[in-house]
Amino acid sequence: MYARKTVMTMAALAAAGLLLTACDGSGVQNAAQQNPLSTSATTQPTAQPTTVPTTQPTTTTQPAPTTTQPTTSEVRKPAPQPEPGAKGATPCTNVAAKACIDLSANKSWLLDNGRVIYGPVPITHGRKGYATPPGTFRVQFKNKNHKSSIFNNAPMPNSVFFNGGIAFHQGSLRQTSHGCIHLSGPASQKYFATLSVGDVVQVVR
Repeated sequence: MYARKTVMTMAALAAAGLLLTACDGSGVQNAAQQNPLSTSATTQPTAQPTTVPTTQPTTTTQPAPTTTQPTTSEVRKPAPQPEPGAKGATPCTNVAAKACIDLSANKSWLLDNGRVIYGPVPITHGRKGYATPPGTFRVQFKNKNHKSSIFNNAPMPNSVFFNGGIAFHQGSLRQTSHGCIHLSGPASQKYFATLSVGDVVQVVR
């Protein structure tokens, strides 16, 4: 009986010692070391795989260029006009003509192989009763300081005769003539210097 009590006392003391160590800070550590199942001693933090954010290249979409369609009024262009030097720029059809006269438009041109080289220039021509006839003629003669033998010795500077007594010459652009083609001073000088005897002159109405 005595031996049994002794064993029980020792067991009680041992249990008390365990309780004391369990309340002590160092005892917690020792108990953890002695208990292999202690969570604090055996649980190691597991390293979580780090995910490195990948930067995706950003694609910038450029807006398509906007084009403004011209309105109908902007698209409409004036009818093309014959350029100087182009065939068909005069009403005359004779490609051999060196001079062209348009009686209805009161204009004249100098030509070379059907191409305009000078003009159009304004003219006046024969009045009623002295109409300048249409047709194809040739230069007959030239006189720099001609004077009319029919109309009171009237001056006719830079005369180029192409149809009897009808000539290009310097004259009034506000008054009609007795059949001749009046030119301005500079134009009459150009015609006199350019046209030669035998050159073709075409007159159209």
